[in-house]
Amino acid sequence: MINLVIMAKCLSSICAVSHVVQGDFLQGVIAMPARRALEKEKIDSLEKLSNYSEEEIMQLHGFGKNAMEKLKIYMKENHVSFKN
Repeated sequence: MINLVIMAKCLSSICAVSHVVQGDFLQGVIAMPARRALEKEKIDSLEKLSNYSEEEIMQLHGFGKNAMEKLKIYMKENHVSFKN
């Protein structure tokens, strides 16, 4: 029983470390799952984001309609758009 508790604590700390988003790109704009999805694809700027289509971003695990709507509003405010 004690070994299971120790193992659970170790695994939870590993999971917490591996899911931390390093930068603050889009912090406060979209939720963490969507931010992690972008980080996994090495998208850390609006310039890099503009190299992708809306459909490509929607295919990322962690991205949904809500995140996409918020992202499109933010991009429009910053005069950036997805590729066609």
